[in-house]
Amino acid sequence: MTTSETAPVLVDVQHLRQEFRTDAGLNIAVEDVSFQVRSGSVVSIVGPSGAGKTTVLRAIGGLRKPTSGQVVFQGAVVSGPPTGAAFVFQDYSRSLLPWMSAVSNVMLPLRAQGVAKDEARDRAEEALTAVGLAGRGKAFPRQLSGGMQQRVAIARAVAYRPSLLLMDEPFASVDAQTRMDLEDLVLPLRDQFKVTIIFVTHDIDEAVYLSDEVVVLSSPPSTVAEIVHVPLPAPRTQTATKATPEFAQLRSAILGRVRRSMSETT
Repeated sequence: MTTSETAPVLVDVQHLRQEFRTDAGLNIAVEDVSFQVRSGSVVSIVGPSGAGKTTVLRAIGGLRKPTSGQVVFQGAVVSGPPTGAAFVFQDYSRSLLPWMSAVSNVMLPLRAQGVAKDEARDRAEEALTAVGLAGRGKAFPRQLSGGMQQRVAIARAVAYRPSLLLMDEPFASVDAQTRMDLEDLVLPLRDQFKVTIIFVTHDIDEAVYLSDEVVVLSSPPSTVAEIVHVPLPAPRTQTATKATPEFAQLRSAILGRVRRSMSETT
């Protein structure tokens, strides 16, 4: 399950700092964040509210220019959204075009990329099948549940065949059972599409369940409080994996680190 330590580094976050100027003055959200993500791994970013998790993710994806520091992706410094990276956001209802069918929504970035229509459709259908929506390609977003709409958004991202998938709290807006179902898509998609995943979440259980490593950010101004290796074996299941002493120990250790970080700033 866990990625080999000899796998090449795909993403190298180097001394990231992010400042914001407001009417109240200078706000330092992220002070000094550095970590590496190896190819083929799933790495989650957790931390207290306001720790800059999404800010770091957006810097990795080229959606926000850091005040200082840099992100290196596939050997090149990120200066804008890089080819080879795809995003899945929390708000699935705004990420899909309501007048287009599911398969057309998935095909859209492929056609914009210049992929031929027949190939784009084949890749879209493959991705929809991979997320459990085989046969639902003609449905429009309004005809799908929230969980199904997020599956379409995920299918659109993996159909693009990125080397890096950035997921910003993608399951926070669905009910608990749907969330577990969606969590169980992540590792099979990683394996099927050979994609590296960086996953932002507030849910410590989710981070442990999905990850090879968990990056714990401190309270703002954020630094990396700890990087926790997660050696849980495959296959992982909601019942068996979460019932193990190893899972409980990892969850307790990460939760404790987050809470200590919060108390250190109060």
